[in-house]
Amino acid sequence: MAAEGGGKETNEIKTQFTTREGVYKLLTHSEYSRPNRVPFNSQGSNPVKVSFVNVNDQSGNGDRICFNVGRELYFYIYKGVRKAADLSKPIDKRIYKGTQPTCHDFNPLTATAESVSLLVGFSAGQVQLIDPIKKETSKLFNEERLIDKSRVTCVRWVPGSESLFLVAHSSGSMYLYNVENTCGTTAPHYQLLKQGENYAVHTCKSKSARNPLLRWTVGEGALNEFAFSPDGKFLACASQDGFLRVFGFDAAELHGTMKSYFGGLLCVCWSPDGRYIVAGGEDDLVTVWSFSDCRVIARGHGHKSWVSVVAFDHCTTSVEDGELPAEFSGSDEDFHEQIHFGAGRERANSSHSRLSKRNSTESRPVSVTYRFGSVGQDTQLCLWDLTEDILFPHLPLSRTRTHTNVMSATSPTATGQTVTTVSITSSTNATGSNGKDNVSNSCVSSNPANSLPDTLPRSNSLPQATNPAGGSTPNSHTGSSCSSGSSKGNSIIDSTFIATKFATLSLHDSRKERHEKDHKRNHSMGHISSKSSDKLNQLSSSRTAKAEAAKTLGTMLCPRMEEVPLLEPLVCKKIAHERLTVLIFLEDCLVTACQEGFICTWARPGKVGLSSQNNPANSPSGTVV
Repeated sequence: MAAEGGGKETNEIKTQFTTREGVYKLLTHSEYSRPNRVPFNSQGSNPVKVSFVNVNDQSGNGDRICFNVGRELYFYIYKGVRKAADLSKPIDKRIYKGTQPTCHDFNPLTATAESVSLLVGFSAGQVQLIDPIKKETSKLFNEERLIDKSRVTCVRWVPGSESLFLVAHSSGSMYLYNVENTCGTTAPHYQLLKQGENYAVHTCKSKSARNPLLRWTVGEGALNEFAFSPDGKFLACASQDGFLRVFGFDAAELHGTMKSYFGGLLCVCWSPDGRYIVAGGEDDLVTVWSFSDCRVIARGHGHKSWVSVVAFDHCTTSVEDGELPAEFSGSDEDFHEQIHFGAGRERANSSHSRLSKRNSTESRPVSVTYRFGSVGQDTQLCLWDLTEDILFPHLPLSRTRTHTNVMSATSPTATGQTVTTVSITSSTNATGSNGKDNVSNSCVSSNPANSLPDTLPRSNSLPQATNPAGGSTPNSHTGSSCSSGSSKGNSIIDSTFIATKFATLSLHDSRKERHEKDHKRNHSMGHISSKSSDKLNQLSSSRTAKAEAAKTLGTMLCPRMEEVPLLEPLVCKKIAHERLTVLIFLEDCLVTACQEGFICTWARPGKVGLSSQNNPANSPSGTVV
């Protein structure tokens, strides 16, 4: 069995890990790969990606999985934790010549046991619509590459639509297609529809209906990934220029922006209720951005190289019993319908607009935990908890856990209270068992001193003794924060104003020195693989990139490291030999994949259906070959 600790843990591949809800176990018999199970030579190939769909099969085994490995595309029945994978019988297998599949997406609205609609994007720019059950290739879009010649980076069906889909390219453009329209025999001509800060939207000028319906040009460099909000009304785009841009999809209006600490952003995802966005990229960080406040509220540091995928776990994300917000108007049933995301996506969708309008500073929170995960080129899986002490730092009760530098400058007393030695006047307290806040208590409680360590794992805050005391209040810029969703049109102007204002502020020399130490410690170039290092050297040699970064650092777009809470991961485990490219949370398991072409299923606690077949002794090193 793979040990949880010990001298070999740096190179040992883990086959299980433990969180507060129990033990997650790797099911080696549920591994999907190419039928020969030989590790794929990944040099120069596109990332392995995985897509799932449920076809509502009467047998109760309706899950289907699609994955690409090199030039090959596979489509299987996914048996998950219930039965071992049978790789000898793919429902469909395709091998492409001259181009490689890069990404794919099922349409859940049209999926049946007899037919599914699968979009596949390719390295040469084409998009194919296939039905792997009927084994049909119905249409090929951008066939002559007249629309865009660059690699397809992301393809998604527009939520709620049976015919519209959106395609992003490494050129930095996105195109909206309709499956019913042709692409024409000539290059499209465009007419400007809307323009804003570093983005433009054009319509296609044509006498007859043709693709693309719209062209979005977003930022500079590749558009690496986009994600629709749970209600389908907003679109978050992660770009190689390091910017996260969030648009109102129908109106094509910019709602808000965020800048990475450095380098490009590679991945993005929404919380199940649409209130928060997490992005990851070449700064080795995961960054949590508030949709309503249009600001960075936390960063997570656990990866030693680029973060390739971020995803929320809708099953573990929860709201625990607590006092209802005073400003909430409506019945208890309405409130719980809004916040219990796991109960069903439809209910979460219907309440999204109400949730997004509720600014986090307007109400007192109940006890809330958002669970999300990330995987990276360092072959590590990290799980993170985003709790109410980070989300609602204005509450006095939360200060101990949020202002991590304050915590390091305090001394716990016998009663569990702490007396700060910095410019914060009110004393802070350690929270109770399991680190849970009782939001009805606004005063300092007298908890046992031994409860203090329990607060750290829950908030996942990383103490930073080197930070200047009192200089890292997460809300240091909130006075000038962007407008909430109700006045999204002002966010561009607000961001510009903030950038201008804070660019003129000077910091003390001691703070600069400490910040540089933090940066070197948390983002050592030595941790990054040689391939990544080459790309980073190219990036750092660009003077314009440096100039742009200097303009945004310390502003609302990109706060300094000490200005927002720094999360540490609940779990950080090496789970593969090659870089990880997939992380998907399902009801009874989570799924990961690495560039060698192995798709691994990790059973959630209590969900192991193959326990008798999955004795870890069969795989002493944890490798799965």
